[in-house]
Amino acid sequence: MSKAFGIVNFSNTQIQVKGLQSYRPIGAFSFLGRYRIIDFPISNMSNSGIDHIQVYVQRKPRSLAEHLGTGRHYNINSKRGKLHLLFSESGMDNDIYNNDISAYLENMDCIESVHYPYVVIAPNNMIYAMDYDSLLQAHIASGADITLLYHSVDNAKESFLNCNFLNLNRQKGVLSIEQNRGSAKNRNIFMDTYVMKKELFIDLVYRAKKISSMYSLLDIVNKACEEMDIRGISHRGYFAAVSDFKSYYDANLSLIDSKVADSLFDEDWPIYTKTNDSCPTQYFDTASVRNSVVSNGCLIEGSIEHSVIGRGCVIKKGAIVKDCILLPDSVVGEGVHIEAQVVDKHARVLHAKEIIASPQSPGYVRREDIL
Repeated sequence: MSKAFGIVNFSNTQIQVKGLQSYRPIGAFSFLGRYRIIDFPISNMSNSGIDHIQVYVQRKPRSLAEHLGTGRHYNINSKRGKLHLLFSESGMDNDIYNNDISAYLENMDCIESVHYPYVVIAPNNMIYAMDYDSLLQAHIASGADITLLYHSVDNAKESFLNCNFLNLNRQKGVLSIEQNRGSAKNRNIFMDTYVMKKELFIDLVYRAKKISSMYSLLDIVNKACEEMDIRGISHRGYFAAVSDFKSYYDANLSLIDSKVADSLFDEDWPIYTKTNDSCPTQYFDTASVRNSVVSNGCLIEGSIEHSVIGRGCVIKKGAIVKDCILLPDSVVGEGVHIEAQVVDKHARVLHAKEIIASPQSPGYVRREDIL
């Protein structure tokens, strides 16, 4: 694809993931032991032939910048491609001003200098696989002003509550974009993914600023439904939106099931990430591992069941880890029993012998904490 450049947008300010978001943006969250969430939108773009990508971040950019690097590990063309991390500092004292429109305006020179007629905008908090080239071709063929990607679900009453949905007519025309408040189980969840001409995108950014400093891109596109031809295209396959702590927990554990994982991962559509050259995981005689994903570089002496274990974790003899997500370099001490916990990086659970929560309300151990 040579007709579009990509933008990876940050999540809206209504989305807050307790604990984890205090240390890094959602796109930098560890996912399934070895990935970061932002690996999915960037890999989708790279696989689709988009090699000029802008990544926007609101705050705490260090971990994201370290992970993205030059973008070489995303198979982006090193001569003509570019992965550009852009940061907005406006309105840091009040989140109502710190939206995506403000970030675009602050970096408008970077947008205007891109010599591509179309733009594909994807979120940094959603996990899915999508060929953006086919999406762009469908958009061009339809003659629509804007194309939006959505995923039909039947559990919207209890899930996707911080997301939006598309109100569609029979011809898949978008009538409005509304917040999912759990009032119906069947919804077309908006995947925060847009395709449009670059000139229209720039015009919408300036129009939003003129109407209100609180307007986001979603707000101005929703308003444009009254006058523009905006259409929805349905997505098939795995889809997860990290919109709160529970959704992050559920998305990780759902992919332990190989059948579910097969609907996301495809050998012909690789998900790229920053590599780690640590040694293979060592399993001792006392180790017991069932129905789990264990990354490399770990030392396992205890028992693991239905959990995701990040790189370099240590689980001591007699420890029991069940329904948990352990982020890299965390330690579970000898004889410790933890259930339904998200243990952040470098945390050590040594003295608290029993920390048990319910998978319906998982617990959190802070980064670098000692319990």
